[in-house]
Amino acid sequence: MSDEKIVCLFDVDGTLTNPRQKIEAHVEQFLLETAKREKFDIGIVSGSDIVKVKEQLGEDVISKYKYVFAENGLIAYVDEKQLPSESILTVLGEDSYQELVNFCLKYISELRLPFKRGTFIELRTGMVNVSPVGRNSTIAERYQFAEYDKENHIREKFIQALKKEFPDLGLTFAIGGQISIDIFPHGWDKTYCLRHIDDCDKIHFFGDRCYEGGNDYQIYQSDLTVGHRVTTPSDTIEQMKILLEVRKEMRNKDGSLQR
Repeated sequence: MSDEKIVCLFDVDGTLTNPRQKIEAHVEQFLLETAKREKFDIGIVSGSDIVKVKEQLGEDVISKYKYVFAENGLIAYVDEKQLPSESILTVLGEDSYQELVNFCLKYISELRLPFKRGTFIELRTGMVNVSPVGRNSTIAERYQFAEYDKENHIREKFIQALKKEFPDLGLTFAIGGQISIDIFPHGWDKTYCLRHIDDCDKIHFFGDRCYEGGNDYQIYQSDLTVGHRVTTPSDTIEQMKILLEVRKEMRNKDGSLQR
C-alpha cells in the first residue's frame, strides 16, 4: 500500500471553487503542497472550456497539474502537452445540431423565469451547453436561479423534453453547474478523461454533482474510480485529509507487518 500510485482527480465548480469563482489561495496551496509531500498526481476535470478553467484556476493551470481536462476530457493536457481531440459537430452533423439548437431556443422562449440574460447556447468542442437564464447572469443571479430551480425543477423538465424530442441522437443530457445543461454524445461524460490516465493504481475522484442526472454522476459511479461526493471546497479539503489519514494508517500497518 505504501507504494500505491494514485491520482486525485477534481471537478472544479463546487469542488475546488465556488461556482464560476477563482480558486482560493489556501485551497490551491493545500492541493499542491499535499501532492508534493504525499507523492501523488493531481488531475482537473471540468465540463467548461479551457478558457473558463484558466479563469478559475489560473493561466498557468496546465503547468501546475499533471492532468488538465476541459470539456470532460475532450480537451486534454498531460504533462503540459495537448492531446488530439474530437468534436461534437463531427458526431452530430450540422442538420441535427441545428435541430437541437432550434428546439432549445424555442423551449427557452416559452419559459417564464424570474429573469433572462444572454448566451443561452454555447457550442464547445465536446458538448453543447444550454442555459435557460443565460450564461451572462451575474453571480448573484446564478445563485438566485439555482434556488428557483430547486423548487421548480426547470432544468429537470427541460431535460425530459429533450430526451423525448431527441431519443435517437445518442445524446446524454446532464445538469451542469448552477444554471445550465450539458449535452454530449453517450460516453463523452467525465469518464471520457479516464482514457488519458495510465500508470497508476487507483484514481480518486472528487465532485459535487454526483447524483443521477448531475454531470459528475458517471465518473463518480465508475468502476475505474473511487468516488468522493463533496459539497464545497472546504469539504473537499476535509475529505482529502481523511483519505490521507487512511493511507497513513495503511502504511503504518504495512510497516508493522514487515517488521
